[in-house]
Amino acid sequence: MGILPPNSYWTKDNRMGPALIRARKPFMIKNIVTGLCITSFVIGVYAFTIKAVAQDDFSDVQIPDAPEQPPHTPHTGTLKTPPDLAELRQKGIKGT
Repeated sequence: MGILPPNSYWTKDNRMGPALIRARKPFMIKNIVTGLCITSFVIGVYAFTIKAVAQDDFSDVQIPDAPEQPPHTPHTGTLKTPPDLAELRQKGIKGT
């Protein structure tokens, strides 16, 4: 892959050249109006959603009681705890 050929629309320091500014000028107002319409639509949907959610009344929903928690039992897994170092020395096994 080579370097892209130079483009006449951009200057060497990657700024818009005069030709690009002239080419974009007729569309500037249309683009600004379109951007404002999209932005106002998004803000309107957001405001409507917040307003609709704020009006919800959950007083008729019954909240169930908290489930009973079983008493805490000690761990009863199948893994054995490692023997103490003193027990190993009594058996004659060297430990670290």
